[in-house]
Amino acid sequence: MTERVGTEPSVFTRILRGEIPSEIVLQTDDVFVIRDIAPQAPIHLLVIPKTDRYADVTAVAEHDPALLAHIVEVARDAATGAGASDFRLVFNTGAGAGQTVFHVHAHVLASPGTALDERTMTLGMPDGEDA
Repeated sequence: MTERVGTEPSVFTRILRGEIPSEIVLQTDDVFVIRDIAPQAPIHLLVIPKTDRYADVTAVAEHDPALLAHIVEVARDAATGAGASDFRLVFNTGAGAGQTVFHVHAHVLASPGTALDERTMTLGMPDGEDA
């Protein structure tokens, strides 16, 4: 199911408010990190800004590049904290790219001690398209 911008608080806003249960594994003043409920890798975390002002990564890059840099920094810290030195950072932008929640968030994907498999490397890509 795709969430539309501007209808109701996103699932992430509802998690932050405590309306939907989820374990916050890392938090700063501006972002929080949770585990993905449908993990696509041994480590699959979501780094989510506490503001719902930005629907996707292009909007946050245009209007708040410092927040985008902070998201990347926290992604690195979350991956390291979960035991991975190497990780993949994915931002889906638009429904056609697999974005289902229009509250910007980054997917942190990793597999400690081993490389990510081919399926994980093409996560979120429409069927039939090359990486």
